[in-house]
This record gives sequence, structure tokens and C-alpha cells, in this order.
Amino acid sequence: MKINSKVLIIAGSDSSGGAGIQADIKSVTSLGSYALTAITAVTAQNTTGVKSIIPISGKEICNQIEFTSKDIKPDSVKIGMLHSTQVINSVLKSIKKLKLKKIILDPVMVAKVWSCLNSVVYISNT
Repeated sequence: MKINSKVLIIAGSDSSGGAGIQADIKSVTSLGSYALTAITAVTAQNTTGVKSIIPISGKEICNQIEFTSKDIKPDSVKIGMLHSTQVINSVLKSIKKLKLKKIILDPVMVAKVWSCLNSVVYISNT
């Protein structure tokens, strides 16, 4: 199969497979593109709720983004769950450092069953 493009997905892992990085990988692959990933958090969840969230450090997320992208240059980036201000800043730093373009920001703050997925409020009225 010919690969249309390479998409770097930066998102949390949904153990039920219905959302998060698992759903993004399915979507990217079904469209004939190659999915690279950087995991921001690991969740234990199902259709009834979120039991736990294990955050990945900003430094480790940067390692995932930068090490992968130096070998396989993404054509675009899709960003999902970023669970803290520190992670947001780390991801931004890596994106700027690598001069990545074509960024889709799809922030996830609440799971389908209304469980909060971040530790801070990062919405501004400005």
C-alpha cells in the first residue's frame, strides 16, 4: 500500500480503544497515511468512566516527538489530550524546534462520560 502522508499523533491512550491515540491511529491508517505517536498519558477507562490517569512527563513526551520525528519527518501533526500546562509548553517547544507545520489541535479535556482528563484549566477568554 502506498502511504499518502505521515501524521504525528500526540495524545493520551484510551484503554478501551474508543478514543484517544487508539482512535486517531485507526483514522489515520484508514485514510492511507502512516501514524507516528507520542503518548501524553495512559488511562484506565471504559464506556462507563475513567478509573485512572497516569501522566507522562513533558520531557518524555518531547523525547518521543523529537526522536521519532528526526527519523520519520511528519507531514502533519494531530494533538489531542495535553493534561497540564507543563506538557502544553513541552509539546510547543518540540513543535517549534522541529519546525513542524500543518497542526490540528483537538484538545480533549473531558471524557465522553464527563470525567476530567486534565489537571489545570487552560482556556482563556483572550
